[in-house]
Amino acid sequence: MNAEEIEKVAHLARLGLNREEREAYALDLSRILDLVSQMNAVATDGVEPMTHPDEAGLRLRPDAVSGEIDRDRLLAIAPKTRDGLYLVPKVIE
Repeated sequence: MNAEEIEKVAHLARLGLNREEREAYALDLSRILDLVSQMNAVATDGVEPMTHPDEAGLRLRPDAVSGEIDRDRLLAIAPKTRDGLYLVPKVIE
């Protein structure tokens, strides 16, 4: 990538880059694009797409009820409560 292309990308991303940063980004992005073109050149005909490289998949625990929540015990450890509700600071004006 040349300096003009980097400047265009920086403008779109709203980045303010100095000369050294533009040169570094040009080198980095060129390397990334070269890698992508190498990966595109690999013959992948007949390769089955997969969602995860681990064929075993995810080991998830069964979704089972593990007990009731003691609401009074949880409210007792909260800094502020009123009428069974947690009171939190206002964050939106």
